[in-house]
Amino acid sequence: MQHIQFYQEAFLKYLNDFKVERQPASLYQPIQYILDLGGKRLRPVLTLMTAEIFNCDYKKSLDAALSIEVFHNFSLIHDDIMDDAPLRRGKETVHEKWDINTGILSGDAMLIMAYQLFENYDAKTFQALAKLFSKTALEVCEGQQYDMDFETRDDVTIEEYLKMIEYKTAVLVGAAMKMGAIVAEASEKDQQSIYQFGKNLGIAFQLQDDYLDAFGDPKTFGKQVGGDIIENKKTYLYLKALEFSNDEDALQLQHLFGISPSENNDKIESVKQLFITSGSADATQQEIKNYTNKAFSVLEDIAISEEKKQVLKQFGEQLMSRKV
Repeated sequence: MQHIQFYQEAFLKYLNDFKVERQPASLYQPIQYILDLGGKRLRPVLTLMTAEIFNCDYKKSLDAALSIEVFHNFSLIHDDIMDDAPLRRGKETVHEKWDINTGILSGDAMLIMAYQLFENYDAKTFQALAKLFSKTALEVCEGQQYDMDFETRDDVTIEEYLKMIEYKTAVLVGAAMKMGAIVAEASEKDQQSIYQFGKNLGIAFQLQDDYLDAFGDPKTFGKQVGGDIIENKKTYLYLKALEFSNDEDALQLQHLFGISPSENNDKIESVKQLFITSGSADATQQEIKNYTNKAFSVLEDIAISEEKKQVLKQFGEQLMSRKV
């Protein structure tokens, strides 16, 4: 087993060798642009790490890891179009730098390229990877639709929200790990267990992201703190605050989520205060721990050494104590 930084560097080198310099340039330049924008590269690193956890050379899983990263960035191009987002990782989004039609078409090409990377594996591995990938890609689309539907609904439940982040975010983390296990030819049981580990960790990761959006340090978070509050997103924090608040506080929270910050300069701080006093902030942190522990409990059933289980636990703990 190597350190996480080793897998990051190995993946980045492979990504840099994957130059998209084909014609027409107007189709492929936006693809290269989004892939060069950076990011945590969390999912491909998990694929490489999982392959080695199941006693396989990580190099064999590089194409599967690249497929996950290409798909993830495809989804970001289309998400940015749907959100009309001007920036991605501090730079112009693809549809802003080029145009919407280019963003749609280049994104479509990326989805096809993600599938093409499986062609580098034998028939059995190809089939297993493609089957998992198709299921996951469809679930990500379902999660995105749930997220869009929630924007116009006032009756979103905690259960529905957790399902949405499971589909939109967590299943791709689970799939990234299962792909590493598939390439390593781990048993079906271990493949499914490592998928569950990744999925639960993915839910905890997204809940942590929600929490940091409200309570993160602006110097380290990497994006505007309070962005979800400004956009009136019905996150776990918001839904728990409604559940825990008395009628007066619940009405105030709903009122604040119905106005723009320009109408109330203290909107972000007022909402954050309600998150704290209602107990929602503490409940969210507890739920992050619950899903992290749920992920760790799955490790007991996986046929790997205690040392490797500790590596996965340490990775999970680092992920949950992050500030960015």
